[in-house]
Amino acid sequence: MNVIWRTLLVMWKAQRRLRREGRIEPTAIGRVSARTLLTDIDLLRHMNNGRYLSLFDLGRWDLLIRTGMADVMKREGWYAVVSSETITFRKSLQLWQRFDIESRLLGHDDTAIYLEHRAVVDGEIYTRVLVRARMLKRTGGTVTHDELFAAVGRPEGLPDVEAWVHEWAAASALPSTRAQAPSIWS
Repeated sequence: MNVIWRTLLVMWKAQRRLRREGRIEPTAIGRVSARTLLTDIDLLRHMNNGRYLSLFDLGRWDLLIRTGMADVMKREGWYAVVSSETITFRKSLQLWQRFDIESRLLGHDDTAIYLEHRAVVDGEIYTRVLVRARMLKRTGGTVTHDELFAAVGRPEGLPDVEAWVHEWAAASALPSTRAQAPSIWS
C-alpha cells in the first residue's frame, strides 16, 4: 500500500515540474529520486525483486505527466497497460540506499510502445527493465498509432525499435486473450 503514497507524491511533483519547466520531449530521459525503504526489503535485507516493478511505475507516471501524455489520455479516455516486461538484476539495492529511476521511451511498433527503466546509483546501473505497453480505450479497443499521433503529434527523433526488442516481444508473448492458453506443463 505504501507505493500508492509514493505514486501520488511523484505525480504531484511531476505536475509541479510540468507547470514550472514545461513539457519534456517524449524521447527525454526522466529521472525520479527514490530511497529503499523498510517496506521494500525482503528477508535478505535488500530490495525485494517484486518491488522493483512497482517502483518503476513511478518513472512511467513521471514521463506520462511531464510529456503531457497524461492529459491527452485523460481527455481521450485512454489508459496504458503493460503487456510484458523483463527485468535484469546486476546489483542489490540496500536498506536506505538512494537511487534514481531513469525512464525513457525506446520507440513503438504497430501495436505497442516500448520503454526502458533503470535503477541507477551514482551513475551505475543496478537493475534494468524492458516494458511493452499497449494503449487502450475505456470505450473498448486499442488506440492505434494514427489516433495517438493525431492527438499528441508525432515526436521528432522517435527512434525505430531495434530488432532485438521485437525478438524479445515475440519470444515473451502469450496467446491473445481470444485464444486458448491451457496450462500444460511439459
